[in-house]
Amino acid sequence: MPDTASYSPRPTAASPARQRYLPARIGWLQRVVMVLAGSVLVGLLITAACLTPSRRGMGTHKQLGLPDCTIVQLFGIRCPSCGMTTSWAHMTRGHVISSFQANAGGALLALAALICGPWLLVSGLRGLWTVARPHEGTVLVVGVTIIVVTLADWTLRVWI
Repeated sequence: MPDTASYSPRPTAASPARQRYLPARIGWLQRVVMVLAGSVLVGLLITAACLTPSRRGMGTHKQLGLPDCTIVQLFGIRCPSCGMTTSWAHMTRGHVISSFQANAGGALLALAALICGPWLLVSGLRGLWTVARPHEGTVLVVGVTIIVVTLADWTLRVWI
């Protein structure tokens, strides 16, 4: 009788040892969502690249036919998203410092879009994660960081 402790069968396509090294295929519904999300992010980046950043640090969105910020009109203070379009327009030109000066949260969102937009689009089209599959903890930390930075930036602009 062979010693079962030393016996190890050859890894098959279904074995856990082999699956660790095979890229996970992505289902069709997830692929559609990834392609749509990636396309929206890339489209927003292209739109931002076509805009001229406002010298005031906010108001670039008016080039898209959008109205003035309601919060600014009603209360005379900037809202948390004031300057985000300007920030994206700066970031697409490589003006990182100007982007953060316009809206720090917007600058982080633009950086996230620069990374995630093409990554989601390519991964969705291929049906396989390009480079790596996202880790839920990383996504949560990045999302919370962007929200905290946006609110901190807004608080500083309003109160200081």
